[in-house]
This record gives sequence, structure tokens and C-alpha cells, in this order.
Amino acid sequence: MKKYVLSLAAATLFHTGSQACSWSDPDYEYFNLFTQSIIKDKSYLPFLHSYSTRFYTDFKPSEIPDENIDAWKRLFNNQFSYAETDYLVNKVSINDLNALKKGNPANPLLVKAGPGFYQKYSEAIDYLIEAKYLEPYMRVKYVANPDAFYYNENQNTQNATDLDYQKTISALTSLYHAAHNPEIKQRYGYQLVRFNHYTRNYDAAVNAFKTYVQPVRLKGAPYIMALDQLAGAQRGLGLDSEANWNFFQVFRDSRSRKESAFVSMKLSDTASFNNILKRAQTGEDKNMAYFLLGYDDFTNPIPVMEKMYEINPDSEILKVMAVRSINELERSYLPIYYYTTNNSITETSPSDATVKDRTVPVAAPEKNELSFWQKLVRFFKNLFSSKEKRGSASGSGKDDDELLNNPDRIPVFTKNNYYYDQQQKDFLDDLEKFTDKAKGKSGDEYWQIADAYLKFLKKDYQESTEILQSIKTSNPEYQEQIRRMKLLNDIVSQPRIDADYEDTLMNNYASYFKEQHDQKKDSTANTDYYGVTPSTKDFLKDVLANRYFLQGEDGKSFLMSNKLSDLQYGPDLNLVKKVEAFYRKPDKTEFEKQIIAKNLDDVGNIDAFFSVIYGDHAMKSGDFASAKAYYAKAQNFSGIPRMEWSEQANTVVPMKYAATAYNGFSNILDLVFGHNVWVSYTSSPQESMEEEDHSAFPFIKPSMNKLELADALLRLKEIGNGRGTEAAKANQLIGNLLYNTSILGYYRQIFVMDLDNTNGGKYDFQNLKKKINYQYYYKNFPDLSYLEPDHFDLAIGYYNKALKQSADREQKTRILFQMASAEQGKYYQYETNNMINTDYSDPKWSEKEDARQKQLNEIKNQEYRTYFTVLKNQYSDTQTAQKLMGSCSYFDYFMK
Repeated sequence: MKKYVLSLAAATLFHTGSQACSWSDPDYEYFNLFTQSIIKDKSYLPFLHSYSTRFYTDFKPSEIPDENIDAWKRLFNNQFSYAETDYLVNKVSINDLNALKKGNPANPLLVKAGPGFYQKYSEAIDYLIEAKYLEPYMRVKYVANPDAFYYNENQNTQNATDLDYQKTISALTSLYHAAHNPEIKQRYGYQLVRFNHYTRNYDAAVNAFKTYVQPVRLKGAPYIMALDQLAGAQRGLGLDSEANWNFFQVFRDSRSRKESAFVSMKLSDTASFNNILKRAQTGEDKNMAYFLLGYDDFTNPIPVMEKMYEINPDSEILKVMAVRSINELERSYLPIYYYTTNNSITETSPSDATVKDRTVPVAAPEKNELSFWQKLVRFFKNLFSSKEKRGSASGSGKDDDELLNNPDRIPVFTKNNYYYDQQQKDFLDDLEKFTDKAKGKSGDEYWQIADAYLKFLKKDYQESTEILQSIKTSNPEYQEQIRRMKLLNDIVSQPRIDADYEDTLMNNYASYFKEQHDQKKDSTANTDYYGVTPSTKDFLKDVLANRYFLQGEDGKSFLMSNKLSDLQYGPDLNLVKKVEAFYRKPDKTEFEKQIIAKNLDDVGNIDAFFSVIYGDHAMKSGDFASAKAYYAKAQNFSGIPRMEWSEQANTVVPMKYAATAYNGFSNILDLVFGHNVWVSYTSSPQESMEEEDHSAFPFIKPSMNKLELADALLRLKEIGNGRGTEAAKANQLIGNLLYNTSILGYYRQIFVMDLDNTNGGKYDFQNLKKKINYQYYYKNFPDLSYLEPDHFDLAIGYYNKALKQSADREQKTRILFQMASAEQGKYYQYETNNMINTDYSDPKWSEKEDARQKQLNEIKNQEYRTYFTVLKNQYSDTQTAQKLMGSCSYFDYFMK
């Protein structure tokens, strides 16, 4: 996994999208290419699909006008704008209104209203004065539960019981009877219902509604607000059925109160739903009831939608159900990352495998036959293209039809790893049939757009484009969605991304790939606490990364999804070579130069970066001569590219290495040739390691860079080819270095592009024969860190030579212990390679686990304890053995 040198506090500010993180937000983990908010009835915006919050919130509150403000705007004969009316009703102070009443207004809006304004609207102004007086008290008094364990910060605020009940009721009743304007009269009735509700006089609230609200016979905003309060009072009386029905009516008739009414309804059982459905008189009422039933059930929403369709195929709320369904499917077809599963592990590395071998067998989609015209165009394009060979890579050798119908071309359905997705089904076919049926009945172009999008998810790009071309609409939101989908179809439908099409991308769609475009042009991009949300640009980058991957152009695929520096987290040699091949490609297209190659520029000296990776690989392989040659080209290496927190800049910045700090190339202590005192990766080198005597080899310096280290190893190897004590010591030192830089060694970070030996994905024992097999592309490459397994036999080989060359029993004891430690590493590799996971639900789990562990212990003792046995039988009397027994509890156990 990535390692950032950050304080804990700073680290929490950065989110890499890993679902394992507690702060992961599922609404940031898909691309949202089908804009949910294009629905025409904006009052349903809170009910669009969201996993992060109870209701959808990615819209401006002003998109849902408040019917109460509209009512006031009409009452004032549209003298004010909506915003001005909202300011007058909700923001202007009671003092400003009293000043207006006295004839000396100071508030700019009231001055603007002009002389005579109060006289003309005196009843309305007087009502607003009374309402603003009451408003601070209009809440229920908090009564703490005796068992409550938390403090309610609002328990001491004003509430309805702070007003004199009789005086307030008397005043409101008097004002009600004095009012001549029916709407103002009904507003006083609303205040009477609300005041009784909030003082918990529930029966009085119900009577107030019947006495003061219903007789006015208006069904506008005041009535809806009063009905909302009536339902709350009925809930207080335990009249749940009546309360649900009245909340349902508020949900139906209000634009701005749908969300609160939905929350207030309690449809926890079938009887509650059936009661509302039975009372529903109109088709739209019934459709709203079905919407409430299907709102949270997204294992398969089609049955509920079918019922709604039978009632009214042009229902607005049916479109809300449809857009929620589309969004649910999109999350499975277009996640920001296709997670690697157990099926994605093969016995071949992704870089060694052919494209065919990469894919996990899945049901291939129906083959989309090319039309005669498409085949004709493709024939002449291939025949006359002057750029066919320009920019072409080694490729997969597959023709266009094979690439076009590859089952791993994204989008592709995958189950997300959320607990609430366990029952997720792929209902794309069913929704497509439903949408096709609906577009034939409804006059709204929405259904055609939805149908085209579902065709896009099914990879039927030709038909999707034809549908889009046929749509005639003046709706700007529809037009924007159509424009984006045409672009998506054009790019995604290309069988092969060659040099010609890369030119097309730069000529027609460059803005969708350049960084400065993110927030300005792409309406789907957004920035929030979690960072930048996935956008159309991000999706297109993923598509191209996937296409290059399937075409066998691994270098370009990697760089579409990652920075060059990311290779440090999994420096697979074959992939590195392909990335380097792209770097050195002489005839890059403009797209390759401007979009892909820019991801090479974050490692300092690029040639040195590659040379360090190759040199490290050669060192781990025991090829010191090649390592020296590579390291000679890496002397301009500026350090492993890492980030650190800058207090001065208040952000992360590229790490600056101290002159004496290990940076991936320089400042390697001679303790790398030493041996463990004890196994503790977190202790200092001087605590964990003990220096081996290398005074006979003055070329081993106290601190070295990798070039000097490789040179020292070559000299040691040459000396080790001789005989005697010096040769034995030289081979022992080489063995020590190989062991110390293995996964078990204190210096395991030295040859794997890491800065320290702390745990992480790099240091997990990996299967010897298996590597991570990327099925789609290399996105999130650092999150799947992988290192080729250590060759412990290399170290054992040098130790064995030293053992034969040495005549000193104490030295032989130390060498044998080191050989035994390396052999332990071989066992760990064997165990990982033969891991069998027994299902915990198996009634014989304990029995099987005991048998498995017994078998492993037998194999360990019979095949991986060779050198411990020699130590015990032949060298247990040495001082070194006695010392080792005191510092190594396992060795002590074995010896006894």
C-alpha cells in the first residue's frame, strides 16, 4: 500500500478511495454518467438515489421552490421577486415590520415597497408580525427520558410552553375572526393547530383544524402546513392510520415538505401501506403509494414500476423510480474500480500473459454484428490510412471484432463490496424492456434518453447513438445529457484505440482529458470533504486504460490510471519494461504526449528511476554485475518519490531527503552485511543488528550507495571463489546481505523501492507461482502491492560455500543458523503456496484445522529443519549456539 510520511492528523485529510477506510463514501465510487437530477419535477430531488445520506443532497435548495413563498408572492400581487418574498417572510425582523406599520420603514426592501404598502396589505403585515413573534417558541418542549445517557443541548431553549396558553389561544382566535382575507384567516388557523400540537394539546389541535382551517375551503400552502401539524397531533393521539394518510397528503401536495412528510410517515408494515393505497382516489395517489413501497427495495425495482406503469405510464414519480434504478445499475456497471477477486489470481503474471489468458471466463455479451456500411468504412480506413503503423504497439494480435466483443471491455457488471449489495441483481435486461415499453406510451423524451443509456451499459453503442440522434428536445438538461452520451458512445464504441483515433481524441475531446477542464466544463465534477468526485473525464480515462490493456499496450494502460512513481509499490519487472518502452517511444502522438506522458513526470530523473528498479531486481536475483551496470546509470536518482506534510504550506509536498538519510539509493549502512541480534523491525539498526567483522575488506564502507554496494559484492564474490578464511568470510557476508534484504531481513526495504521495513502489502508472503492478475486495467495499482518472492536458495548457496571453506566451528555455527533462518523463509513460502481455507461453518472445522496444522508441522520438521538439525547434532556445544539459544526462543525450544 502507499506510504506517506504524514502525521496521523494530516493523514486523515487524504482519502484514496479504499473501501476498507472508515471514511469511505459510496457516492464517490461510481461516475454518475446518467445525471439523476434531470427529472422535471424537482420536488422529488431528495428522493434520488444515495447511499451516503438518507436523502439525496447534491442539489441547491433553491431548485425546490417553497409553495408557501409562492403563496405569499401571489398575495403581494407579485410585487416582489421570489428571493425578495422569501427575505420578507423569513428574514425581515419584527421591528422592521412594526416600523413599516408606524409609517417610517428603514428596511431597504420595505422602503422599496413604497408608501401605502402597509395600508394595502395591512392584514398580511399584521399576520407576519404575529407569526414572527410566535416563531421562536414554535417547538415542542424537550422532556428527557429518565434513562437518557446524553445531554440535549437544546433542552433550555424557548418552546411553546413558555407562552401563556390561554392568552395565545385567545389572541390567535380573535385575529382569526377579525381577518377578512380567507388565506390570512387560514394562516391564523394554522397557527392555532401548530400551537396546540407543540404544547401537546393534541385533541385541541385536531379540533382547531376542523374549526378554523377546514371551513375556509382553501387547499393551498397554509392548508398543507396545517395538515402537516394535524398529522403530528394525530400521531400524538396514537391515531397512526389517520396520521399516515394526512402525512401522505402533505407528501403528495407539497413541493418543499415531501422529505419531512416522508420521514413522518411510518409505513413499517403491509397494513399501513394497504391503508394508504385503499384511500388513494387518483392514479397519481396510487403511484405515490407504490413509490413509498419500492423506495428502499432495490434488489429488483421492476415489479413495483410495472404496477405504477399500469396506472399511469407518464407519471413523474415513475420517472423518479426509473432514475433511481438506473443509478443503482450504474453503480454496478461503472464503479470507479473493479475490485480484484480470488478469480483474478492466475499462475501467470499479467505482463507475461497474453491478453486472452488475462480474462476470467464470463458469459460473453451477444455479439453486435457490424452493418454493411460499418464494414465498408472500416475496410477503406484500413486500406488507405497513412497512420496505421504510426504509434502502434506490439499489441495483442486480435482483430477489431475480437476486441469489440471482448467480455472484459468496461462497462461490465460487478457486485460492489457493500453489505447492502449482497442481494444485488443485474436487472438491466428487465429495465431495458420496461423503458422501451414506457417510451412508446409517454411523450416525455426522458424515456428515450434512459433507453439510450441502458443500451450504452449493454455495449449496444450503435443503437444507443441512433436513439439519441432521433430525440428532439428543448429541455437544456436533456440536451446536456444527450451531448455527453453521444460523446461516450463515440469513444467507447471504438474497437481499437490507435494513432488515428488518438488524433480524433485530441481534435474533438481534448477538454475531457486535460486537468484544467475538471471543474469548469464537466458538470459531473464536484469537490467535497472526500475530494473530487469521479467525473466523465475519469470514466473516459478508465475506458482508455481498459482498451489499451486489452490491446496489449500495458505501458499506456498503466499510465492512463497511474503515475510513473506508482511503480515503486509493485515493481514488476515485465510491466516496468513496458512502461519504459512507452517512455522511450520516439514517435508519440499528441494524445500520448499531452495526456499519457505527463504521468511520467513525477520521479525526478526518469532514466535513473528505471535504472534503480532494474538494479534492485538484479541484486535480489544475485546478478551483481548487471546491478552495478544499472546503478552506474542511476547516480542522478533524486530519491524514491514520496510525499510529506508541510506545516509551512499546510499541504503535502514532495519529500526532501536529509543528506544522511536513506533515499532508495544512497546512505546504506554496513550493517546490511551484519546479522540479527533479535528480530525487531521497529528498533534502530544498532539495536536489531550486529556488525559482522569485515575489516579484511576495506572496500566495504560504513555508508554506501547502491553502486558502491554492488561493487563491494562483486569484489566479495571474486574473493569468495578462492579458499580459506577470507573466502569463507566473503561468502558469509554475501549470504548475510541477501538474507538481510529478503522479506525476513531487517533491511528488506533496500531492493524493493521502499524507505523503511514497516509492514505493508510488499512484505506479505506471496504465492511463489501466482501473481495478481489484472482483469481490466491497472487502476489503483499501489493498493495491490506485489513483490516477486525471494530466492532464499541464493543466500543458502553462498552460506553453503562459506560453510565448506571455514574451519572455525564458531563461524560454522553462525553460518548454519543463518542458513536455518533462510530455510524458515522457504517454509513460509511453502505454507502460503499451500494455504487451504476451511469454511468456518463447516461442523468439522476444528478437526480439519488440527489435521492441517499437524500435517504442516510434519512437513516443516521433515523438510525445512535441515540446518537446525545439523546445529543440534554437531554444534550445540559451541559458544555461539549457547548465545543463540539465549536470544532466539524458537532455537532454544528446538535445541531442547
